[in-house]
Amino acid sequence: MVKGGKKLYGEVSVSGAKNAVVAIIPAAILVDGICIVENVPDIQDVRVLIAILENMGASVAFTDESTLKIDCRAISKQNEPDALMRKMRASYYLLGALLGRFRAAKVTMPGGCSFGVRPIDQHIKGFEALGASVWQDSDVIVASAEELKGTNVYLDIVSVGATINIMLAAVLAEGVTVIENAAKEPHIVDLANFLNAMGANVKGAGTDVIKVTGVKKLSGGAYSIIPDQIEAGTFMVAAAATGGNVLVKNIIPKHMESISAKLIEVGAKITEHDDSIRVEGDGELSGVNIKTQPYPGYPTDMQPQIVALLSTAKGISLVTEGVWDNRFQYVGELLRMGADIRVDGKSAFINGVDHLTGAPVRATDLRGGAGMVIAGLIAEGTTEITDIQYIDRGYEKIEEKFKALGADIYRVNS
Repeated sequence: MVKGGKKLYGEVSVSGAKNAVVAIIPAAILVDGICIVENVPDIQDVRVLIAILENMGASVAFTDESTLKIDCRAISKQNEPDALMRKMRASYYLLGALLGRFRAAKVTMPGGCSFGVRPIDQHIKGFEALGASVWQDSDVIVASAEELKGTNVYLDIVSVGATINIMLAAVLAEGVTVIENAAKEPHIVDLANFLNAMGANVKGAGTDVIKVTGVKKLSGGAYSIIPDQIEAGTFMVAAAATGGNVLVKNIIPKHMESISAKLIEVGAKITEHDDSIRVEGDGELSGVNIKTQPYPGYPTDMQPQIVALLSTAKGISLVTEGVWDNRFQYVGELLRMGADIRVDGKSAFINGVDHLTGAPVRATDLRGGAGMVIAGLIAEGTTEITDIQYIDRGYEKIEEKFKALGADIYRVNS
């Protein structure tokens, strides 16, 4: 339940990056030793991955509220995929990790949020180039190889998932693997840094050419996950949308540049510090045009949040989705709150209205749910958001963090 109309004030600390941790936990499968992973967010996707690893025979435990000790030395090759894999989008990272370690993998097609098909043809192209055979048996993907050998892989489209999966499969392969047209997202750099901390040889992450030189083994170590770019952006947009003044702490301002730039264009005031950003939204906000793109462009995962803000910004905005086919499912929920938005294919035309009105809505997916929270914060009256299990997939204690900023928000156990 969200009662709107309160400006957000104060400070909020950002958790570890969801998009990094869901790649780094599967990567621990490749490590012949103990991994200590710090700054792990307490989110549903992390709990699901821990359960999957434990079901394979790994020892996984929190040593404090954000530090995970992972020992995968005793895990065994799985003959059947874990049913838990259907619960999350990033389950396919287990493919690259299992293939890299056991030269065999069985994983179900990704679950989690559904906004269009998530094709994995580029992942398969990479695995086959390394020497694996890959086939699909109903909703299970099977990969196997006698041996994996370094090779050149050119991705036809910039794919975060394929870049990560090929890196995972290549770290223990023989020879050098070069991934061209690689994705450059911060969590890809984070995964490369984690692998290198464990003894891998990965160069070029963050550029469009990544070079992985295979090593005999990864022997363990400690690593701290980067702050969550999307959680930080969600609080930044919420601060601007409510006309508040919030210091968002424990972030890497460079990762936030595309979001900061759009908030400045909307009319918010942004002040950057070394590891924090202050957002002030005290003034009239105006419409902008945005196209979501791979990093360093404006992130697709920040699209619903900014649309919620723009729904009451002065004038007309055009938001174009440049990554996914079907990411505007949440718009129907905003319409119930009085927004004036027309979706045409991959574009949304937003005519800013005077105000939104609280209504019963649902979280259609993880980031769509975050958009509903922001809409509830700026609406008149009370907004009831259902299907919040999607929000819990990627946000740690979201209602507690908003409450600490002065929001009137609480969780009801139905």
